Amino acid sequence: MTISTARATGLPAVRPYESYVYAYPHKTAYRPLPDRPALRELWAAEPKDALSLYLHIPFCEVRCGFCNLFTRIGAPEELTTRYLDALERQAVAVRDALGDAAPVRFAAAAFGGGTPTFLTADELERLCDIAEKRMGADLLAVPLSVETSPSTATADRLAVLAGRGTTRVSIGVQSFVDEEARAAVRPQRRAEVEAALGRIRDARIPVLNIDLIYGIDGQTERTWLTSLDAALAWRPEELYLYPLYVRPLTGLHRLGAAAGPEAEALEQAAWDEQRLRLYEVGRDHLLARGYEQVSMRMFRRADAPRESQDGPEDHACQTDGMIGLGCGARSYTAALHYSFDYAVDMREIRSIIDGFTATEDFSRAEVGRYVDAAEARRRHLLQSLLQATGLPLDDYRARFGTDPREDFPGELERFADRGWLDAQAPEGLLRLSPLGLAHSDALGPALFSPGVRAAMAAYERK
Repeated sequence: MTISTARATGLPAVRPYESYVYAYPHKTAYRPLPDRPALRELWAAEPKDALSLYLHIPFCEVRCGFCNLFTRIGAPEELTTRYLDALERQAVAVRDALGDAAPVRFAAAAFGGGTPTFLTADELERLCDIAEKRMGADLLAVPLSVETSPSTATADRLAVLAGRGTTRVSIGVQSFVDEEARAAVRPQRRAEVEAALGRIRDARIPVLNIDLIYGIDGQTERTWLTSLDAALAWRPEELYLYPLYVRPLTGLHRLGAAAGPEAEALEQAAWDEQRLRLYEVGRDHLLARGYEQVSMRMFRRADAPRESQDGPEDHACQTDGMIGLGCGARSYTAALHYSFDYAVDMREIRSIIDGFTATEDFSRAEVGRYVDAAEARRRHLLQSLLQATGLPLDDYRARFGTDPREDFPGELERFADRGWLDAQAPEGLLRLSPLGLAHSDALGPALFSPGVRAAMAAYERK
């Protein structure tokens, strides 16, 4: 079933772009932890031989109109130095909490934000030292992914990243059409983007990922193809195609004019149609040019290194633990997901960052959500199903001793009725159809538990 024929099912319509599910439960379901559990106790019984390490840098030179990430504009009065000081204190406390009773090994690492390359070359060296000398991650031996932007992808910063073992650089371009970049409140010019891409290729970092956005005001199929072809000219190993979202408290949300409910519904329906159409155009364009689809958003060049998706073969994001350092990072144990407070409003973000830089004791978890066995099953199904490769039923049974079709009969039956499940998938594999992949942002939220939904609904935006 194609996107264009999906409406013939006779089922009630769904919004195809409800929410981008990149982690479950979402941070808006987190709450302050009254018991403030000690990290040493949380990690005592956890396997620690294939951890993922994430370091968060909450600074950008500008904030795009669509951005709801935990980041602030600029870093006055040596704030980056104070932030790295706090990050180092946190790393020392976390590594101490992991202990040495069992081997501690990191299988993958990433620097995200914000924009990690907002830091100077010297500060990036220090960031790598924190990961290696304080946490014990061997950055030269594991996949290391770093996010950047056109204005901060300078030759000296890229030289540091290449020398310290970076295997993947992801650059947010969003559009190669200057008018569209302005419409997304992203001040950049194509010439600057092309120059940055040239510097990244000169640095010889193995994997280049380019982020593009569809659904921008004024964007057409022709201009969308212009951006896709401009990106393809650099033969990126990976491309992420993101649908535009206008979320509360973001720049684009503040710019939007208030409209009546009927007008808003009509406008939303037309925008959904536009984004679905552009998604299909982009997907088909990349598939025809030697890329394979990894998820709704991610496309990988067929000859690109395989480890660039989630790390090496022995690391699985559904099951293995994550250590997050920085005030916007999350950490995962089997029973608890935790982080620091979350905000979108710039004043609130500044306050949280200031609190982080003043913290001396990082030995306890402050904000999070406990994950019981039922939520662990739900998370495993969700994160596996949203990948194009799908969920091997044997893997699920081996971990939980049950079958997802027995644990989630109602949800999977509804997905099948909508044509979102691949009826031609091999025996023992639960996999999305092309139509299902296109509706990932409706399918993912449909798997949220009632408890998580209630917590997210009760969250007070700030």
